[in-house]
Amino acid sequence: MAYNFREIEAKWQKKWAENKTFAAQQPQDFKDEAKPPYYVLDMFPYPSGAGLHVGHPLGYIASDIYARYKRHKGFNVLHPQGYDSFGLPAEQYAIQTGQHPATTTEVNIKRYREQLDRIGFSFDWDREVRTSSPEYYKWTQWIFGELFNSYYCRDTEQAKPIDDLKAIFSDEGNTNISVACNAAVEEFSAQDWNSFSAEKKEEILLDYRLTYLAETEVNWCPALGTVLANDEIVNGVSERGSHPVIRKKMKQWSMRISAYAERLLQDSEQLNWTDSLKEAQRNWIGKSIGAQVFFDLKDHNQKIEVFTTRPDTTFGVSFLTLAPEHDLVQDITTAEQKEAVETYIAQTAKRSERDRMADVKTITGVFTGSYAEHPFTKEPIPIWIGDYVLASYGTGAVMAVPCGDQRDHDFARHFDLPIPNVFKDIDISEKAHTDQDHTQISYSDFLNNLEPQKAIRKAIEALENDKAGYAKINYRLRDAVFSRQRYWGEPFPIYYVNGLPQLIATKHLPLELPEVEKYLPTEDGAPPLGRADKWAWNTVTNQVVCNSEIDQKIIFPLELNTMPGWAGSSWYLFRYMETDKRDTCFASPEALDYWGNVDLYIGGSEHATGHLLYSRFWTKFLKDRGFLKVDEPFKKLINQGMILGESAFLHRLDGNTYCSADIENQKEIQKIHVDVSLVNTSHELDIEAFKKWRPEFEKAELITNAEGKVIVSHEIEKMSKSKFNVVNPDDICDEYGADSLRLFEMFLGPIDQAKPWNTAGLSGVFGFMKKLWKLYHSDGDFNVSDKPASKKALKALHQSIKKVTEDIEDFSFNTSVSSFMICVNTLLAEKCNSREILEPLAILIAPYAPHIAEELWEKLGHDESIAQAEFPVFDEKYLIEDTKTYPISFNGKMRFKLDLSLDLSKEEIEKTVMADERTQKQLDGRTPKKVIVVPGKIVNIVG
Repeated sequence: MAYNFREIEAKWQKKWAENKTFAAQQPQDFKDEAKPPYYVLDMFPYPSGAGLHVGHPLGYIASDIYARYKRHKGFNVLHPQGYDSFGLPAEQYAIQTGQHPATTTEVNIKRYREQLDRIGFSFDWDREVRTSSPEYYKWTQWIFGELFNSYYCRDTEQAKPIDDLKAIFSDEGNTNISVACNAAVEEFSAQDWNSFSAEKKEEILLDYRLTYLAETEVNWCPALGTVLANDEIVNGVSERGSHPVIRKKMKQWSMRISAYAERLLQDSEQLNWTDSLKEAQRNWIGKSIGAQVFFDLKDHNQKIEVFTTRPDTTFGVSFLTLAPEHDLVQDITTAEQKEAVETYIAQTAKRSERDRMADVKTITGVFTGSYAEHPFTKEPIPIWIGDYVLASYGTGAVMAVPCGDQRDHDFARHFDLPIPNVFKDIDISEKAHTDQDHTQISYSDFLNNLEPQKAIRKAIEALENDKAGYAKINYRLRDAVFSRQRYWGEPFPIYYVNGLPQLIATKHLPLELPEVEKYLPTEDGAPPLGRADKWAWNTVTNQVVCNSEIDQKIIFPLELNTMPGWAGSSWYLFRYMETDKRDTCFASPEALDYWGNVDLYIGGSEHATGHLLYSRFWTKFLKDRGFLKVDEPFKKLINQGMILGESAFLHRLDGNTYCSADIENQKEIQKIHVDVSLVNTSHELDIEAFKKWRPEFEKAELITNAEGKVIVSHEIEKMSKSKFNVVNPDDICDEYGADSLRLFEMFLGPIDQAKPWNTAGLSGVFGFMKKLWKLYHSDGDFNVSDKPASKKALKALHQSIKKVTEDIEDFSFNTSVSSFMICVNTLLAEKCNSREILEPLAILIAPYAPHIAEELWEKLGHDESIAQAEFPVFDEKYLIEDTKTYPISFNGKMRFKLDLSLDLSKEEIEKTVMADERTQKQLDGRTPKKVIVVPGKIVNIVG
């Protein structure tokens, strides 16, 4: 019987689905003692129209191997899957075609599901979630409401109900509270608070809520008609579509993640994550210890606040630099500088913050015409604007100390500004001195001759005495903008009364997305939801109808923005825990207590400062408010590497003329990507197919080489539809099978490293699969016996058990595949067909190649799925050597080998060797001069 992988894989995929083989049990399902839980999760996939390529399943295969292994080890494994189904691509397609995003998303999900099922993943599909499902985003809206109704108490370092804060205001006012709030909040007494109108109180509370409305500098993409997060911008353009992005101020919803900065920072040390990922989060949070310094403005009744980590260098300040977006710029710019300043601001708005931070070579700036007063010397300090200062970091202003900061030094030299030196015996004429060690402060009045740390303390003391500053800890982490001017996202559960936001009651949720005529902003600039005529419940024309106390209907406008893509993905891990009570809660206490959090999370490192940080924030918040008992979402996290594609390039000479890459002395203008499906394994382009590929190539002129062929060049790049180098896993499954695909992806290299794809390499893995099948068959029939296994077979099996167990625990899946190959080759050479060997071997390989393992397991006489079989246990006794293969040499030349017991004495070894008929044949009647025996090594017969 041949290895018919197509029939086997289809059979078992159908059986798994029908029998719900991988459904995790809930704690209430256990009749006796509950199994220990283990939760394995993959990062939420977005169901794109392109479907999966072979790079996508890499992490899924790794997590599936581990999930299956844990089932074999007796764990109740939760291994769910779902879809992060709100997203900009579906909305862009809707704009282009008029087709509702829900329709295209459903089609894409169906395609994804087909592809995932073909690869044989052990997902518990009964728990599937979709962020775009009203049943799911009802609870995303609910979490938003809980954030809206909470504030952050600094005394206890936790979120608390906003009603608690109202009570404090009523009893004490706000003068003595320590809470996270917006800058420059007004002080008031209890008497003041109690006298305020309801509207005034709501305005004040917005400064304290964990989600709040505020004027914010945002990344605005005109082409997409929406705000983008920093991680949605690459090289100054939108990640989706490569559209220009500008900075502008808009009233936006924001999440007060900054309140959690210290906890996010400190708690990351306890996480079982890679050092590089934790370092990325540490840098993003960006904790700095220093001082807030005030510079009074000349001729203005205002001051500029700056944060510095080096208050000891305050005497070295020679100018101030404000971010072009700073609130004070328009107020302080003189008439003479107005035009230059406005031109500069317009230019800067076209650059993203990341571009500005990364560009250290370009020096630009404009003088505002105004001056500030030095806090110590009272000398006038010129105020400039420069794009190397960001409004979103610190106060949006820096005190420039060119002798101690290289960017300030470069700026000062470029614009011929003073560079006063405050370091003793340090030359700062060519570059700034940035090393604190072995430095003394000089030319600084009362700070002279002090080491930097002592000078810092004394400078802060002086600032505080003069009311010109104070000690402060600062964080780079900014509050997260939470509004998007899109259609395809979660609606905010918010309506407005006299311009102030009010929360829609939980009993009315979900507030569902309404139908709209078009998915573009309205003619007056409102988001696409402004086009809705009717919402899902008791609403008309974007307005919510509420019943007043006097039983009259009053109409209020709804929020027209939608939530960002990361809203639904910040808590989805907890939704998977629940099965029965999804209508009444985001997850039941019983399910949350049993599952806790994710034991193993696998996904890409690109989410380090986006999804992973937001999910940690929401988890800590839900813990603070008593909805969870854990304050971290993911215990262990592995970032899978990328599978790279081999791109094919055709060399263009000019116009529509192209030449073979192996023709010498041709000066190409550019190399263009061509679809790898048009190229054979010899790198030869199918000319006819190329001309039919796209209309612009129909009349292309192709210059062939001496053999009449067009050869393309190749490069290893990211696998991407835009580079025409994707390989469809369906094609691999069709030709080699899903088990071969799974083994091959693991065999390519360590899970956390990038590796190039090479389809030709699959033949080796496929050959192994056929050998494995052959091991259980003889002359086409299944052939497994109950006879005892040989010592060599037991040794090969237990070597593999030891290696594979260690590899899975260490996530070194690539070396397990090699171990399988060695073991099967040894067993075939031994002609082993013993059940004692082949039964545990089937279980051993089942996490990697589940379809063939299930088929063999059934043939071995088992009725239940192999998924629940106990994993083989390594026994060291089978690896202990009791024999030694001795090379038997005559006058130094090895003639044959002989297996002898390691217990034999030197004399017994000699006697056994001399009695062997092969020895007698070599000696041919002669008597040897001597016999050299080295126990455990060699035997040499001389003479």
